[in-house]
Amino acid sequence: MRIGVLTGGGDCPGLNAVIRAVVRKGVEVHGWDVLGFRNGWRGPLEGLTKQLGLDEVEDILTRGGTILGSSRTNPYRVEGGVDKLKAVLAEHGVDALVAIGGEDTLGVAKRLNEDGVPVVGVPKTIDNDLGATDYTFGFDTAVHIATEAIDRLRTTAESHHRALVIEVMGRHAGWIALHSGVAGGANVILVPERPFSVDKVVQWVRRRFERQYAPIIVVAEGAVPDGGTEMLHSGEKDAFGHVRLGGVGTWLAEEIAERTGKESRAVVLGHVQRGGTPTAYDRVLATRFGLHAVDAVHDGDFGVMVALRGTDIVRVRLAEATSALKTVPLERYAEAEVFFG
Repeated sequence: MRIGVLTGGGDCPGLNAVIRAVVRKGVEVHGWDVLGFRNGWRGPLEGLTKQLGLDEVEDILTRGGTILGSSRTNPYRVEGGVDKLKAVLAEHGVDALVAIGGEDTLGVAKRLNEDGVPVVGVPKTIDNDLGATDYTFGFDTAVHIATEAIDRLRTTAESHHRALVIEVMGRHAGWIALHSGVAGGANVILVPERPFSVDKVVQWVRRRFERQYAPIIVVAEGAVPDGGTEMLHSGEKDAFGHVRLGGVGTWLAEEIAERTGKESRAVVLGHVQRGGTPTAYDRVLATRFGLHAVDAVHDGDFGVMVALRGTDIVRVRLAEATSALKTVPLERYAEAEVFFG
């Protein structure tokens, strides 16, 4: 049997751990051949491949990014894309695919499985917003990176008696902002799930300055003020119809400075949250996902995604996994509000 593996969407710490687990179990336990497809769905569209044997995955566990490369290619946006993809799979003798990705990548996997391509999904997104799984790998690493940044920025904020606004990733879900903000002791946390009042933010900032401390505000890139809209980095859309967000941190820092008369700075963490070595938690979770994805292929159980429920790895239908984003419940946000100001 020959299985294909691909990684789609934004890169994420832990992708290589999944690839390694798929190859090790596929080769050593089942005697399969494993073929990597490069650059997300572009690989099986254009025949971009990389043979994956034991030697190719020997030292990749601790590496960030993905040895297969990634892209935001959508075969359903390419004329004749699905037929081309099926032809490439047939040409290379691929019996099944393991697709590692987030909402968009697994949305394609769901449609392909319905169109006759045997696919098993593995959830990946640093935003932790994929439904049907408690956690996705990469999230823990992103939170650690953001928390360390908050810790470092706090010292310079205190030294210069200024407010610091830290913009983190989170298009529609504020999990990174919530977790890193709570862990880093932020005085204000702003998430996409709840529009914020600039007046209230300024009130919290003033209260912090009155106590002779520097305010730390953590804001997700998709957060919006009351009556406002998402702030766009550009109007250009990717193959899945997403625009690039960004700028709310800078805008909010300027508002704070103007309304309080206090010095204020914005720091956008951006892609640094995606990079570097995955945490131990993400390495273990990604490895377990890879092992269980191979089990699903072996069982002929296609159209599923492996997921974390409690401490167990289970299988859920791809339709369930991609039906709705997992957003921050307001009761979780209320826990953080205790520490605002």
